[in-house]
Amino acid sequence: MSQIEAVKEKLRVIRILRLLKKSYTYEELSRITGLPITVLNRYVRGKVLPSTKRAKELIEILSPYVNLEEEVRKRIVFDKHGLFDNLKILSDTDLMSLIAENVASKYMEIDIDKILTAATDGIPLAVHIGNELGVDVVYAKKKKEVGVEKFYEVNYVSSSSGSVMTLYLPSWAIKKGDKVLIVDDVVRSGETQRALIEMCRQATATPVGMFFLISAGNAIDRIKEEYNIPVEVMVRL
Repeated sequence: MSQIEAVKEKLRVIRILRLLKKSYTYEELSRITGLPITVLNRYVRGKVLPSTKRAKELIEILSPYVNLEEEVRKRIVFDKHGLFDNLKILSDTDLMSLIAENVASKYMEIDIDKILTAATDGIPLAVHIGNELGVDVVYAKKKKEVGVEKFYEVNYVSSSSGSVMTLYLPSWAIKKGDKVLIVDDVVRSGETQRALIEMCRQATATPVGMFFLISAGNAIDRIKEEYNIPVEVMVRL
């Protein structure tokens, strides 16, 4: 194991402990890990890092207590109309980092060149995954950026408003031959995601996978059949 990998494993332990601390008391974590509360407190606060040996042991002990899908589900807040807010997910940096590690591990062998998403809610997830993979994140916007001369431009009809929407991506953002991972926080009708796939095609880049935190409806099934691209989602509503 390289020094970088060892440090990442130690930081992963800290993230897991911080995540579990939101559901467990220090007393409960002490019973689970066999470590004193004072030591756990120092780990959670980031005052010290566990040794390489202890990090391995803690990951083995704590992993069964971490269910990322369940952590995402319990942070989804529904209103009386059945609409949901996912800000509690996107704002939880420890959870997002652990999700990103999980997603990135599935694409390490593919040599992803870029991660593509749409502004704005897809950006936090994309950045976390990009950090894990060590690749740049680019995102399409609904307005043209000042100072950019050339864009990839895709029009689509929004099922929610019935109006024509347009996404713009600077032409330098994706290059010919790039292997692109498309990421978003939520997929509903799939129109935005289809627009991102079209942008890859305009750039003669290859979308090699898609990942979504939440899928509302069966749009991902249609996308998978239509484009023959691996599509993964953490939570289906």
